[in-house]
Amino acid sequence: MDPAASTGAGAGSFGILLFPGVEELDAIGPWEMAGLWARQPGGPRECLMIGQSEAPITCAKGLVLLPHASFATAPPLDVLLVPGGLGTRTEVKNAELIAFIRRQSAGCRAVLSVCTGAFLLHAAGLLSGKRATTHWASLERLRALGDVEVVEERFTRDGAIWTAAGISSGIDLTLQFIADMAGEEVAAKVQLEAEYFPAAKIYGAAASSGKGAAYFRSS
Repeated sequence: MDPAASTGAGAGSFGILLFPGVEELDAIGPWEMAGLWARQPGGPRECLMIGQSEAPITCAKGLVLLPHASFATAPPLDVLLVPGGLGTRTEVKNAELIAFIRRQSAGCRAVLSVCTGAFLLHAAGLLSGKRATTHWASLERLRALGDVEVVEERFTRDGAIWTAAGISSGIDLTLQFIADMAGEEVAAKVQLEAEYFPAAKIYGAAASSGKGAAYFRSS
């Protein structure tokens, strides 16, 4: 991975990986933030959804997405975001998908994951010795890999690798990534245009029941 790739002249291509069983919001939340960033000077030149082929992909809850490019036709990416979902349990053994992540990451400014997309980064050799997080229900499974420093945070960064917790946290990760890459004011414009000012209310007792990540159990 080349942290200096594509610096100095704005962002290049922002790619989001798709696969059968991908969690919808893992991909669509960051897509919305990146798409709004692309409207700003210096934002991504293009935002792409990328599948193993260009055939329609059925997501975890039935939404069907059509990739813009395949592994074979995707350009070199400036940023690669890898979502999660139940499909990762199969895709972690997909040699072609893992090779795509590994190949693209070599030239990326940054590689981001959401939810259990962290396991795909690990399979590609990108998380060994790194600090990372994932969906609260998979934290112990990530720890069991043995070579990842697992943190129970909404998102975290270790060098050019960014990882987010579950599903909606990909929005926060992408906004923070934009702030770091393009500045607080650009991120502020994206946040305002998206009207992303989430309510602080925590409903019921589920979040304090002993399940979940430390960052919201203690809030």
